[in-house]
Amino acid sequence: MKRLMLKSKLHMARVTDKNLEYEGSIEIDENLMKAVDLKEFEQVLVVDIENANRFETYVIKGKAGSGIIALNGAAARLVEKGDRIIIMAFGLFDDDEYKSPKIAILNERNEIVQMK
Repeated sequence: MKRLMLKSKLHMARVTDKNLEYEGSIEIDENLMKAVDLKEFEQVLVVDIENANRFETYVIKGKAGSGIIALNGAAARLVEKGDRIIIMAFGLFDDDEYKSPKIAILNERNEIVQMK
């Protein structure tokens, strides 16, 4: 049996920018993407800690080392710059193939302070 399990998580990311005039998505620093195994165009669930909004979008690659976490398009209406968010991706796994998710805890500059 396949189970839908947490695969990747960026915890306490800070929104650095938002742009309504864009076709959509969340732009994430490429280094952060690599740290938790997120791929460009992968679907993610985003939770805003400040206002409890939850929404799905897809990832686009941001400049490595920039710390960018930018919401684009309609999703930009659901967050404010500086909001703390959680970004999660899930995968389908057999019981014997699932080990654990890659989780990065971030500081206020979107730098990784801990990997779980």
